[in-house]
Amino acid sequence: MDILNGAYGLNPSENQWDWLGPGAYFWEQNPGRALEYAIDCAEGIQKFSGKITTPFVIGAIIELGNCLNLLEPNSVTILKKAYDGLKETTLASGNEMPINKGAKRELDCAVIQYVHQSTKDAGLPPYDSIRSAFLEGKEVYPTSNFTERLHIEICVLNPELIKGFFLPRPIEEFNPYRNKEYVKKSP
Repeated sequence: MDILNGAYGLNPSENQWDWLGPGAYFWEQNPGRALEYAIDCAEGIQKFSGKITTPFVIGAIIELGNCLNLLEPNSVTILKKAYDGLKETTLASGNEMPINKGAKRELDCAVIQYVHQSTKDAGLPPYDSIRSAFLEGKEVYPTSNFTERLHIEICVLNPELIKGFFLPRPIEEFNPYRNKEYVKKSP
């Protein structure tokens, strides 16, 4: 409620495993998935550097600005070049390439950070946001590309482009613990 009331801003995530790099993460048009994540964090299931005692969902009005939209073909080319550049500089310095291992997506994070540095080095405008599909969860059915938690994720790097916050409706569906105490399900 403090974020909705303007008393606090969002704290950007800055973990080395954040696959889209540092920023404020959102599920595009998916408050149900946001609630699942908040509950998983409160239960200690999700890898999360903070503490959630009461699962709560807010919506945001976001202007994407200069967006690295990874659903567009030209962005795939940017990623491939960044990976090649990261690999070349990492190996030339005698270091090992980061790897993705389960929820620790250190390679993805390093590639995205290389994109940002390359963009800066080229004198190009920085990206304000990144948008991508994210396959998560079990297959919906055998050999399916659909997963139980498939979603579009947005990472906002420029917080000035978050124009406002709101409670998603129906409020009771997406914030069932708003006026109630949340009791952990796991021991």
